[in-house]
Order: sequence, then C-alpha cells, then structure tokens
Amino acid sequence: MTTTASYQAAEQLLRRVTTPGELVVGDKVKPQWIDGGARFWYQVRDGSDRRFTLVDPAAGTKEPCDPTPFLPAPGNPLEVPSPDGKTAVSIRGHDLWARSGEREWALTTDGAPDHGYGRGPEVTSYQTLMTKFGLPHLPPMVAWSPDSTKVLAHRTDERGVRLTHLLASGPDAPELRTQRYGFAGDEHLSRAELVVLDVATGTVVRAQAEPLFMHQVSPIMQQWAWWAPDGSAVYYLAHSRDQRTLTLNRMDPVTGEVRTVVTESGPTRVEPNQWLFDAPIVRVLANEVLWFSQRDGWGHLYRYDLHTGELLGQVTSGEWLVRQILHVSGDTVHFTASGLVAEDPYRRSVCRIRLDGTGFALVTDDALDHVVTVPGNGAYFVDSASTVDTPPVTTVRDWTGRVLVELERADVSRLVAAGWNAPERFCVKAADGVTDIYGVLYKPHGFDPARSYAVVDTIYPGPQVNRVEPGFDPGGMGLDAEPLAALGFVVVAVDGRGTLGRSKAFHDASYGRLADAGSLDDHAAALRQLAESRPWMDLDRVAAFGHSGGGFAAARAVLTLPEVYRAAVSLSGWHDARYFNQGFIETYDGAGNPEAYARSSNVDIADRLQGKLLLVHGELDDQVHVDHTLRLADRLVKANKDFEMLIVPGAEHMFIDSLAYVRTRCWDFLVRSLLGEEPPAHRPAPIAIDPELLSEMF
Repeated sequence: MTTTASYQAAEQLLRRVTTPGELVVGDKVKPQWIDGGARFWYQVRDGSDRRFTLVDPAAGTKEPCDPTPFLPAPGNPLEVPSPDGKTAVSIRGHDLWARSGEREWALTTDGAPDHGYGRGPEVTSYQTLMTKFGLPHLPPMVAWSPDSTKVLAHRTDERGVRLTHLLASGPDAPELRTQRYGFAGDEHLSRAELVVLDVATGTVVRAQAEPLFMHQVSPIMQQWAWWAPDGSAVYYLAHSRDQRTLTLNRMDPVTGEVRTVVTESGPTRVEPNQWLFDAPIVRVLANEVLWFSQRDGWGHLYRYDLHTGELLGQVTSGEWLVRQILHVSGDTVHFTASGLVAEDPYRRSVCRIRLDGTGFALVTDDALDHVVTVPGNGAYFVDSASTVDTPPVTTVRDWTGRVLVELERADVSRLVAAGWNAPERFCVKAADGVTDIYGVLYKPHGFDPARSYAVVDTIYPGPQVNRVEPGFDPGGMGLDAEPLAALGFVVVAVDGRGTLGRSKAFHDASYGRLADAGSLDDHAAALRQLAESRPWMDLDRVAAFGHSGGGFAAARAVLTLPEVYRAAVSLSGWHDARYFNQGFIETYDGAGNPEAYARSSNVDIADRLQGKLLLVHGELDDQVHVDHTLRLADRLVKANKDFEMLIVPGAEHMFIDSLAYVRTRCWDFLVRSLLGEEPPAHRPAPIAIDPELLSEMF
C-alpha cells in the first residue's frame, strides 16, 4: 500500500538531487586551484553548513581554512574576466564590450540581429531558464588568451535559420516568443565565424576560413576551440555538415591565416569524443598532436606531426576506450580509459603509456570507477573512486598512483536512514542473445522477496550520454529512480545497443536508427532475463518513464511494445524527428536522411496505443517545443485513444520551478496505473533548485 510516508520518503530523495549535502556529505570535491595549482582548497556542504579545507599535495597535508583570502571579489555573472583579473568581457546588444574598472569600450561594432557576437545558437540558449533567474542571456562565449591581451570569440550567423515560436500564456495577455531553431534537413543551420579581438588596440582578426557548422552549441563552450598555452595560435575542430569528416585547424591570431593540421573521414560520424558534450580528446604538443580516433573499432590515441599532418603511429590499442587525456610529461601520456575492468566495461581507470606505444601500465590498478581532475601544472591528480554501490573516496595521487593525501570519504548514513538501498549493477544479454548490456536495478523500500512488485524502466536512449553512470550515483539517475523505489516499485535502467561507452560498432547501432530508442528490444530482453532469477518482478505491470529523449523513448515503448510496457510517463519528449533540433538529429540519424527522421515519429504510430500514457510538457520549453506533445495528443484524439496530459504554464525543459509538482503527478499516475491504488493526498512543498547546480549545467 502506497502511503503518505512513502511519498514523504520519495520527496526527500528527490530533494537530495537538487540540494547537495542534504543526504550525502563529502561525495563531491571540486578543487579550487591556487599558487598555480601547487595547492587548492575545496568546500564540503553538510546541509546548510559548509566546511572549507586547504590542501598542500607536496606536503601531503590538509587543514581547515578560511576561504576568504582566495575568493575573488564578487563579479557580474554576465561577464568573463581575464586571467589577470584586470579586464572583463560582456555582451551588449549584438556586440562584445570590455570593461576595466570604470572604463568600458566596444570590442566589436558591426553586430546585428541574428548575426551578433558572443552568443551560441538559439536552440541551446536556455532563454526561458535564464529569464527565470533574472538573466537576459548566457555569459558571452569567449576564451581569453593566456596573457590576457586577446579574446577568442565568434560571430554567430543564424540568418536564414528557421524561425519558430512559443506562446507564453500569462499572467496577463499572451506573449509570442520567437526562436531560431533549425529542423532536421533544413537548408540553413547556425554557423560560427571565429575572430580574435585585441583588447588594447581594438584590432579584429577574422579566421580566413569558412564559418564552422554549429550543430549544437558554441565551439568555445564545447571546448572545440582553444588557445595554445603560449598564446601563439588558436586551434579548433571543424565538422562537415554530415559530420563524417573532422579536422583540426590552426589559426594565426595575428593574420587570421588558417591551415588544416589533421583530418579524418569515415562512413558514419567521426567524433573527437563519444560523449557529445565532453571536451574533445585532442592534445596539441610541441611538435605533435595526440588525436582520438575510432578507426580500428575502438577509441584510441594516435600521433600526428603538427607541421606536416603525417600520421606517426598509434599510441594505444585494445578492446577498450580512451576517455580523457589527463597529462603529458616528456614521452609519457596519462589518460583515463574504460573497458579495462572485467566486471564493468564502463568503469574508468587511470593509465599511462609512452608516446611510442610502449610501457602501458595501470596507475589505478583496482576495479573502481575513477573520476579525475588535474591542475594546470599537472603535478598530481585528484581522484574520486567509487562504484554504483560504493560511496566515493576522494584522494590526491601522484602519477605513480601513490596516495599523497586522503580528502573525503562520502558519508551516506542519512541516505540509508531515508530508506535508500544501494542499486545492483547487472549484466544481461541484448536482444541478439550475444552482446552484453549493462544496467542497474533498485529494489523497493521495505523489500520482501515473497511479494510481487510492479516495475518501472527509467529510460534514456542517448546516444550522446549514458543512462547509467559507472560510479556512485551523481544525481541524474536518482532524480527518478530513488523516489520511485521509495514508492514501492522495482526500478531498472539499461544502456542498450546504440548508446555510448563501448566499441564504435556498439555506438553506431543507433546511427540512422534513432527510431529504435536505444534498442528498446534490449530493454525488453533485459526485463525478461532479470525476472527469471527475480520472481518478485511482475512483468505484467511494467511502465516506461523518461524525460526529453527519454520522453520520446517512454512513449515509443508503450506504442511499439505494448506486450511489455502497460503504461508510460513521457516528460518533455521530442516525438517527431522531422520537427526537432537539427544538430542532434543529423548527428545521430545522419544528414539528408528524411526516411530515418520519419521512422522515429511517435505521432505517426499514435493509433497503436493500447496501454496508459501520461504526457507532460512545459509551455515554454525552448529545447523541445511543446508542439511535440500537442501534435502527439492531437493524433491520439483523432485515433480515439484514452490518455492523460499535463501542460505546465511557464515551465521550461527541466521544470525547474515546478519539479516537485510535476514529479508528484507522475508518481500518482504510476500508482494508479500499475498498483491500482488511489495515491495519498500528500503534496510536497516546492523545491528550490540550488544555483550552484545551474552553474554546472553551463
């Protein structure tokens, strides 16, 4: 029986995601470097309290500290300060301005509507979210030169990009909001014209090359454009429209001359990192380039001559995946890789190898997942080691792996007291009966193996991020899984074929096949296999639950696999690729592939609905427009199908200021649909989103 106490526990677990330090203390250490990286300080949040610690890795010491001497003076969140702190850059109108003390001056003067400086594409401008926090826009997309004399920026050209509209319903008269938002297959898409601005002289140097296709976000925000450490050059990555060719280019910041350094083409997308929004795995050295490639079927490092572009050799090899270049010292590169831990190919290990491909060794020779941060001087690394069921221990290590000082051991006692059960990591076979796929399972609170439990599959199909992290739950998984377990559901999450983190072939299973939604057949196969050894899983009562891409997948699950999924909750779902984000769809379904776009339409198969469906969308969602849900609803009405729908006035993509209300409505729907019960009248108080969490998003 679902009770008020169950809802209160679910509410508490939902809040742990939005309020760091509430239920888990010491699980996240974010170093704030000082003295050029020789020392750092960090804070630990414990409810409303904060504890500050100063660390000296060379001395192997840590001690409580007052952070006041290390904190800059409070600044304008819409400014980007220079490394020396003397100058800041901001957006004014369609141009960039500089400020030093009370003096302000224009860095550009020719900005115009849809052709201005310092902004990313409107499709990922988060304008609705910015408005809720009193900000007119994101900070400018710029990168300062190391000596604080120049700024790398871009002029964003969205002239000709499709103009779309959202309608704000209140509180007074309706207001029309416009947005440049290209659809898959459109002729025009956002472009970025790179420029280097001399802050003192006002000189504007433009890249002598074609503007970059800006498929998703600003190349500067995405770290696809960066300064050489000595400021002598700007390096940037460029994709072709079909994303099957990737180039590394060098721009002279004085003349604007551009030359191609490395180029690679392939039959599907060529990626500098399987994780779309992670930094590219490319490192420019004195005379060489370390370049990530999946040409041998896995993700490895290759060496190229910086001056001639000649391939010098393959550095790493094997059935595993390089995840991040950490540090290069002399003839040795240190990096993280996944696929080297037998029991879980997603866990990351710290490794080293010589640039000639010899001397490979594990620096962290254990079975844990390692999340690593390195200071600019590269003298050591901060390591957070965990698994999905092992809370993190954070240490400082040298490059042999020796622990210099232990920082934190996460305290999960409050989380356990709230009824939390550690999730179970599992491995089953995909629908092909051959491929291993991995996921996690949460048992319901108060678990009794003699009972029978309804099951919720919390879906996210990628293919740009994983559904399940290999380390201790960072929050994204727990946002829905942990509260649902508190309500008495068995909760599962699976990374099926087509998602990322494995081989090139595993990831490419989604290329041109977004309609498969991260291989829903694999989810069905996983549920059957799990239930074989867990008779308490009732496969006659299974629901899909997902947000955004997961909203698309959840609706698709109940439409295409009604024999498996009896209900679905679809939040902020994109339901028709033909009317969705051009960059995302073309990245994973290919450019100029209208047949694939049409195959992924939930709207066109709405008449297949047999189970129960809840559609939820924000009225002002500028990432996935609300018409996706309304178009699906229209087709469901015409097919005479029964469904529920909630349109949240004023809400954006993540339901930031209506999170508790929306999630409670979703819980109510599942309690009625799967448990056959009337939910309690409990309604949680609104949840305030921590501003620091928002800063991490951008």
